Amino acid sequence: MKVLLLKDVYKLGHAGDVKKVADGYGRNFLLPQGLALLATPGALKTVETIRNRAAVERAQLNQEMGGVAELLSNLELQFFSKAGETGKLYGSITTQMVIDEVNKKLGTSLNKHQIELEPIRTLGEHLATVRLTVDLMPKIKVFVNREGEAAKVAAVKAQAEKAAAAAEAKTTEVEAPVEVEVEKVEAPVEVEVDETSATEEVETVEEVVVEKVEATAEVDDVIDATIATEVIEADDKEETATESEA
Repeated sequence: MKVLLLKDVYKLGHAGDVKKVADGYGRNFLLPQGLALLATPGALKTVETIRNRAAVERAQLNQEMGGVAELLSNLELQFFSKAGETGKLYGSITTQMVIDEVNKKLGTSLNKHQIELEPIRTLGEHLATVRLTVDLMPKIKVFVNREGEAAKVAAVKAQAEKAAAAAEAKTTEVEAPVEVEVEKVEAPVEVEVDETSATEEVETVEEVVVEKVEATAEVDDVIDATIATEVIEADDKEETATESEA
């Protein structure tokens, strides 16, 4: 038979999809649960309306269950059971036992039909998938230990938590601020200059320079006069010597 899904059905399809299913599955489960309608011509005309409405509901549900999905992803369950030397359990860990432990730890109200897990019959680590929505299906870790090893498991868990806390404290440690000494620069001192005094000093310097120049000129005149006198005297001596020879 063909049905039109009114809601998202795990492993079958999304709301608005038309699926061919077994008659018994359709009549005994999908139709009574209000998950689907017979795919009649009249029903098929409502496909877009169903899809649009389902998209809004799906987004809202994903938002509401997002926090639960995160908690489940970080959840680890511990079970203890009698087992043989090969690790095979004397009995099994059922889906009901797992979901009961989940609800106990998180305070949720999930049912065993929302968990995908075969009965566990061996020791070790196992994964269980929890179906919150068609988009949110977190996995949880299920550890099955040999009965009598509870103390050992608790010690290992405590050691792991201690190491994690130490690592977190190390990463969040904030270094003390470093004080930087800043050298203060004193503002330049403004010196008032007496323009009158400065002018008088300049004039004094000019007078000294002039006096030195005049003195130098007088010395040059004296030197020139001396040289001229010596030249004249030399000429007179030469003339006298010439006359004596004649």
